[in-house]
Amino acid sequence: MMAERRTRRRLAAVVIVLAMVLGAFVVRLVDIQVVRAEELSQEAEARRSIPSPLFGARGDIVDATGAVLADSVYRYDITVSPRFVDDYRLVDRETGEITQYTVSDALQSIAQLVDGDAAQMQAHIDAQLAANPQADHAYLARRVTTEVFQEIRALRVPWVYFERQPSRTYPNGQVAGNLVGFVGTDGPQTGLEYRLNDCLEATHGSSTYERGADGVRLPGTTVVQQEAVDGGTLHLTIDADVQWFAQQTIAEQAVAIGADWATAWVVRVSDGHIIAAADWPSVDPNNVDGTAREDRGARSFSEPFEPGSIFKSMTFAALLDAGVTTPSEQMVVPGRLATIANYSITDAWAHGDLRLTSTGVLMRSSNIGTSILSQRLSAQQRHDYLERFGIGQATAVNFLGESNGRLRSADSIDGHGTLTQMFGQGVTATSAQIASAYQALANGGVRMPLTLVTGCEHADGTITHVPETEGVRAVSEQAANTTIAMLESVATDSSIASLVSIPGYRVAAKTGTAEVAEGGRYTDERIISVAGVAPADDPQFVVVVTYGKPDTMKTSATAAPTFRSIMTQVLKTFRVEPSTQPAPRLPITW
Repeated sequence: MMAERRTRRRLAAVVIVLAMVLGAFVVRLVDIQVVRAEELSQEAEARRSIPSPLFGARGDIVDATGAVLADSVYRYDITVSPRFVDDYRLVDRETGEITQYTVSDALQSIAQLVDGDAAQMQAHIDAQLAANPQADHAYLARRVTTEVFQEIRALRVPWVYFERQPSRTYPNGQVAGNLVGFVGTDGPQTGLEYRLNDCLEATHGSSTYERGADGVRLPGTTVVQQEAVDGGTLHLTIDADVQWFAQQTIAEQAVAIGADWATAWVVRVSDGHIIAAADWPSVDPNNVDGTAREDRGARSFSEPFEPGSIFKSMTFAALLDAGVTTPSEQMVVPGRLATIANYSITDAWAHGDLRLTSTGVLMRSSNIGTSILSQRLSAQQRHDYLERFGIGQATAVNFLGESNGRLRSADSIDGHGTLTQMFGQGVTATSAQIASAYQALANGGVRMPLTLVTGCEHADGTITHVPETEGVRAVSEQAANTTIAMLESVATDSSIASLVSIPGYRVAAKTGTAEVAEGGRYTDERIISVAGVAPADDPQFVVVVTYGKPDTMKTSATAAPTFRSIMTQVLKTFRVEPSTQPAPRLPITW
């Protein structure tokens, strides 16, 4: 009887213990599945769900024909999860054979493919783990090519991951490099890459994938939270072939004469589109460090200079527009013109009285004759005419770092300076402004906005960054056309006629040899230029060539062959019809 009671007591105790254990399990289960269910679910999800960025591609920059000047290719970052780095086994997918690999084996194989150092990779992983035993990300190599990525992926190392990122390339190298700019490790640095980043920049997205307990990415678990959106395509007016030719041509002559710098511009007359804007030295965006820092921008827009006699074309257009002279007006040009105090104006060559027409003054490039005629305009009129030609103000391109140049107001300049401005001294302009002014002369007096970008085309088909197209009248059509006719005398009767003339085409041109001022005084350094239009009877293109501070051959005749070569190439490229009538041959002397 006593034994039976003891048995019942033991059974009761066991039941009570079981009930208590079961109760504890129930409480724990309720806690896990009800009370902390959401918290624990999120924690588990976070442990196996790994966020991953989706990189959109930066937009292309293309020329007027669609030739790519800048584009993006994909490169890959090779990463590891340090906390999962360990020896591993792989099963041969064909034979089923199992092979054991060590961490050292894997790092050696990867290092060989990326030209890296396996020991440094191991040290980097160890350092990450020392700082954080749960470290989940470290780089083994950055920006490897698709080919290398595929070879590393074929190794099937379970704790190696890949991050795809777009990388910038410039297929045409230096062609338009000073305009396009470049992208560095910190993003766009200069040029159109920087200035129009809002067009080109991609919108990155994000995704997540699940990873097993061994750190291996689980196939088919990727979920995209936000799609990436590629940047827009930036369309330029530049013709890459003409741009290349212009860059090569000015580079060859600049080296030959020892110039510090050179520019060459080609502008279409009808709409102000920039066909070429060449700078020398030029930067190759693929090798930025190969170019001096001061030569990585677009000097054509950013560095104004005293242009000298190529300014006289605008002056004579103003005089004709105001009705104060005619192409055949006869005048006597003395050897010196006194202005104020002890100041006077002279020509580049010594002479006595010259019997020249207004056309002769322009063709012979007489500072004195230009000043005598300019006195027929008030100081305010002189200023206003130059301003209408775009002098003293940035162009419509609004290029990064573009300069306004310097045009002094009528009330801030003396009686000497107001005259020297009319022949390009004491005033500064950029190559872009000079090209714009000649476009106005060639376009019947209407200055169209210089255009470098025609628009930004987005993935959804919308177009932004469309340029303005409304022109500004600088002078009357008659004044502009008459000035072009007067400038034809340079290609028919001047000492450099054979250097600027092009068989089959009428050419209107003006030369300039400007003194360079340093420290408040003019030096023996020169800036030499030729600016012109062809065909003169039906103007299609403007070409402006400038060399800065040549060591030898410091006259504008040195720039003339370059002008002719580039203009000839442009006329051939765009199949411009030859002239059908001879030049007018206006009288030069009397």
